[in-house]
Amino acid sequence: MSLLKTIDPTPSSEAVLSKAAPDRLISGDPAFRTWAQDSARDGTVRTGVWEATPGETVSLKGETFEFCHILDGVVEITEEDGAPATYRKGDSFVMKPGFRGVWRTIETVRKIYVVVG
Repeated sequence: MSLLKTIDPTPSSEAVLSKAAPDRLISGDPAFRTWAQDSARDGTVRTGVWEATPGETVSLKGETFEFCHILDGVVEITEEDGAPATYRKGDSFVMKPGFRGVWRTIETVRKIYVVVG
């Protein structure tokens, strides 16, 4: 088994579909699609591609780090008591453990994610 994993930004497999939990929904009716592509045996590291349609939700990281690389779309993230940050195609960022804020998808966004924790 290879220890090198390429993340496919346009997976042809079936996505897992979901919606925002009612207690996290702020506005709109965003729909999410997730293509999990790899994970550590113990589940502490997960990678894949995630997509969201426009809307606004509460984002909570708990004990996880999440690295994101935006493939398409526009998102605005506002940390609790912080200023908004806008990310577009080609941008990357990390949300650290304990992050609390608002995730606003302005244009349907697709990202590569790596979650650790």
